[in-house]
Amino acid sequence: MNIKSRFRKPESVVWTHFTRHGDAIFLSLRREVLIGVLSVATLSVACPDSAAAIMAFSQPSAPTDDKEEIELTLDSAEVVGTLAPLPADKAVRLVQVINRQDIEASSANSVNDLLKLAAGVDVRQRGGFGIQTDIGVNGGTEDQLTVLLNGINISNPHTGHLTVDLPVNVDDIERIEVIEGGASRIYGSQAFAGAINIVTRTDKENTLGAHMQGGSYGTFGTNAHLSLQTTHFNNRLSGSYTRSDGGTYNDDFNKASAYWNGKYQSQHFDATLQAGLSTMNYGANTFYGTGSDSQYEQDRRFLFAAKAEYKGRVRVPIQVYWNRSLDHYVWKRANPAAYQNFHQTNVYGANANAYTTWALGKTAIGFEFRRENILSTRLGKEIPEAEQHKYKVPGHHEHYKYKDGRSNVGIYLEHDILLNHITISLGTLANHNTSVGSGMHLYPGIDVAWRPADRWKFFISFNKSLRTPTYTDIYYNGPGLQGNTCLKPEKSTDWHVGTTYTGTWFTAQAKGFYRHGTDMIDWVKYPDATFYTTANSDIDNIGAEALLHLNFSRLLGEKALPQRLTLGYCYNYKYRVHKEQAANYVSRMTFLRHKFVASLNHRIVSHLSAQWDFTLKSREGEFENAETGERQTFGTFATLDLKVQWEKPRYTLYVQANNLTNHKYYDFANVQQPGIWLMGGAKMKLGL
Repeated sequence: MNIKSRFRKPESVVWTHFTRHGDAIFLSLRREVLIGVLSVATLSVACPDSAAAIMAFSQPSAPTDDKEEIELTLDSAEVVGTLAPLPADKAVRLVQVINRQDIEASSANSVNDLLKLAAGVDVRQRGGFGIQTDIGVNGGTEDQLTVLLNGINISNPHTGHLTVDLPVNVDDIERIEVIEGGASRIYGSQAFAGAINIVTRTDKENTLGAHMQGGSYGTFGTNAHLSLQTTHFNNRLSGSYTRSDGGTYNDDFNKASAYWNGKYQSQHFDATLQAGLSTMNYGANTFYGTGSDSQYEQDRRFLFAAKAEYKGRVRVPIQVYWNRSLDHYVWKRANPAAYQNFHQTNVYGANANAYTTWALGKTAIGFEFRRENILSTRLGKEIPEAEQHKYKVPGHHEHYKYKDGRSNVGIYLEHDILLNHITISLGTLANHNTSVGSGMHLYPGIDVAWRPADRWKFFISFNKSLRTPTYTDIYYNGPGLQGNTCLKPEKSTDWHVGTTYTGTWFTAQAKGFYRHGTDMIDWVKYPDATFYTTANSDIDNIGAEALLHLNFSRLLGEKALPQRLTLGYCYNYKYRVHKEQAANYVSRMTFLRHKFVASLNHRIVSHLSAQWDFTLKSREGEFENAETGERQTFGTFATLDLKVQWEKPRYTLYVQANNLTNHKYYDFANVQQPGIWLMGGAKMKLGL
């Protein structure tokens, strides 16, 4: 760390105690430190509070008479894109970050809306406010993604449709971190196409906040939070409720959530507890089939997790977690008994890592155990009739008739070699899943980053990954759909290559990727069949992605009219390795061939600003239109969102319009998305 100080009166800064914490220097100085601009990002699986992946510096502000200025060149902040956190300037994985500034400026009403801003992320939702959304990365499906909340894996083994039913709202989120590409050797066997980590806020002062909004289609929402902190403890408690009549037929919803995050920090030991619950009730239109346009669904989620970390010479983070999901699906809303499904999943697990720095780099070893159980009226192996009375559906008179369970054990090993201009990360996952059998399987990977100059970085990565089928893939049997108990796990080999350039006021990134998929799972209809079933086939995915971020406030000053502009583009192409496969059936596969995003933030006057978010999508695939009976492609469509807000330190007033052009389009077959959606709201934060 290089320190150059300019004081009116010479003063020495002396440290008598040293710690490995990356932020220790700031805490010890106890004075205002001007660093110009520091942009940070991280993918925190083992350590969600560690600092960051991407750094950009501008010239420091001019000194004033009443401030001391210290220019710092930071190279010790740590980032987790590996089992052991690495210094940010030596990071080997490219992480896309949606930070708090992006969240505040955007017109997003849910986590899913926020992820629309990332070019490499495919977001498909049945309606507004993130009601049942499918999220994929770089051509992957919702089932091929690992979702984490503060580093805790909350993915749902029942179906990826329910993975992002979260107990947090947008105001609870500090940042969202997206890592693209296979990452099983770091984030577990299900991190097949990528991982998304949602990091919640930690307030630095005692605060009470509230947020109210309302708008089109009878939409109303409110949330509040309370933050209390002492020297060693920090607590944040929040709750929310939103309801709407919906923007299309049978698209109404109401949802509520509550969340608590408590942290303890000391010199040698950190601990975190988090607990949450969420409930969603919504009309499902024709989402699961065209035979009924009055489908309905209710989802409940309960979550608890604990983490502790010893901060000695050998760092040892340990996590334990449990989450339960209850799902009730109805084919005809007016007559639930005619056809309905109940599902309950219970997932619990633990993982422990240990890592240390020594002469030859950083070495880490980890162990993970995860148990996934399901009780259902439709999915699983049949429960003997004499025992079904033991498995009552909570809140209903029915009993579960089927069940299944599987355990996953993973052993992780990694070594990172840190040189002046090169970082090499080598690792492997030894994984065993009881539903797969045949012992341990290895999934190795290597990431290499080369830094020929301060602002340039080139990287290449190779990783192998695995995904076990969801319980829906294996067992589902319903109108027009039939699972397959003989499904094999998906396997992939991923290659990523790219470069980044970080300037004083702009950042540019470009990458290419290739995924060779073996035994990929798809829903297909064979000739003369009347239903779709799941099947394995070999499918490859190739694509490219580019990102340009311009920060005009750094170039022209904080009072400049344009503030920030982000442009992103992603191209995907999927093809079957064996062409004869495609001739034997009709596939339900759909993916984004092209996606372009543009976000512009600009000042209007004083504290008034505007954010424009433009998205252009071209989706591959087709479906039979239930109204016309003809085959229809998803095609190319664009949406434009606008948010205008007046922002002060203690309150914010805003109005926003989603889908400003009122364009009607399809993310899912026969589920038309709403037109323009107008909202207005106010936020307030009070110190205690």
